[in-house]
Amino acid sequence: MKNLKDIKKIYFLGIGGIGMSALARYFKSLGAEITGYDKTQTALTDELEREGIQVIFEDEVNLYPKEIDLVVYTPAIPKDHKGFNFYKDNNYELRKRSEVLGIISSDRFTIAVAGSHGKTTVSSMIAHILTQSGFGCSAFLGGIAVNYNSNFLQGQNDVVVIEADEFDRSFHRLAPDMAVITAVDTDHLDIYGTKEKIDEAFIEFTNKIAEEGFLAIKSQQSIEEQLPVLDKAFYSLHDETSDVYCSKYWVTDGGYLFNLNYFGTEIKGLRLNIGGFHNIENAIAAIIIAKELKITDEHIKAALASFKGIKRRFEKVFANDKVVFIDDYAHHPEEIRVFVESVREIYPKSKITAVFQPHLFSRTKDLAKEFAEQLSKADEVVLLDIYPARELPVEGVTSDLIFNQLTCSEKSLIKKDELLDFVKSKNFEVLLTIGAGDIDKYLAPIKEILSSR
Repeated sequence: MKNLKDIKKIYFLGIGGIGMSALARYFKSLGAEITGYDKTQTALTDELEREGIQVIFEDEVNLYPKEIDLVVYTPAIPKDHKGFNFYKDNNYELRKRSEVLGIISSDRFTIAVAGSHGKTTVSSMIAHILTQSGFGCSAFLGGIAVNYNSNFLQGQNDVVVIEADEFDRSFHRLAPDMAVITAVDTDHLDIYGTKEKIDEAFIEFTNKIAEEGFLAIKSQQSIEEQLPVLDKAFYSLHDETSDVYCSKYWVTDGGYLFNLNYFGTEIKGLRLNIGGFHNIENAIAAIIIAKELKITDEHIKAALASFKGIKRRFEKVFANDKVVFIDDYAHHPEEIRVFVESVREIYPKSKITAVFQPHLFSRTKDLAKEFAEQLSKADEVVLLDIYPARELPVEGVTSDLIFNQLTCSEKSLIKKDELLDFVKSKNFEVLLTIGAGDIDKYLAPIKEILSSR
């Protein structure tokens, strides 16, 4: 493949994806001419078009540009896609998004954030601290950072923060100088088959870290004994046997005040102005990376206090004196656990209603019992149909698998197009929308219903 700086015209198949759009924005910042295809028009594709990137939504060969230096595609593109097959059959240079990220990573100082949960928040926090402190970086994020209203940050140095995705083994293409592993949990069994294979994949990722590199890893993970010999820090929210942990925290209006034990030294008065106690743990991972890069405690504190979070990560969509409406991208039982428990900690006396859209047939089949167990921590659960994403339906796998195992006092199973009528028909105290599918399309209309009362 020719030098990335020499590539002038790039076509993105699946440009509306969060990772793909960040890459498209990166190449546009280098002066390349960017165009792309996506199946559906979204707020993100609208933004790309406003930034001067043409997007088509029909898979018709005559609409695809022919003078292209590189075609970047997402693994979610189906194999019978006309555009994909046109470029493949005519010998255009095609590369997966992860391959291109790997090439970028190979000639820059790379901070890679991996893990089953929290990748987007940790990588965004790191990027924000580096940017606000003046250290600087570019960043490819898996969500829209509220401070920048973007999933891509452009810096002036050769430091890059990359979210290292384990799906499709994408993170094996990266060459990290520093890395974070937030969790190694059972997920993506459609790719890996067993938890042991997931562990192997994460171990292989750690072996990609430069010999003189650094790893921050959440303590008590299944791969702990197999990590390479490497400068590292184990971190935790509460585990006092870890190198770095939260020694004390206080719930404040809209966030937390906390102290940190950092290798035996106390750092006091850290402030985080977003909800979810798991975000203290995410902040700890980001702080470790910042301190390894010799950023001062004062700069870290100031940046952390100004961090506004990620859209769809514990996002307070609406609140008045009657109702609070919070949205979260959680799509794994462990993520739902920390989300619901965090909400319960902030609103201990309120009735919590959780609306959940399961994501993927395979994940629902593998983890139905665990989903039911964690969702049942809400007072009322409303289940929508499974969002298929890249998968075809699996016989016998529906939201009923979760619904039948729910133990909360109130539960409902409704179609997606019945959701707004359901919201209109009820009064809520705390309403949660949860899921990684297209449930976010309903946030604005739900907000409108709640605010009009």
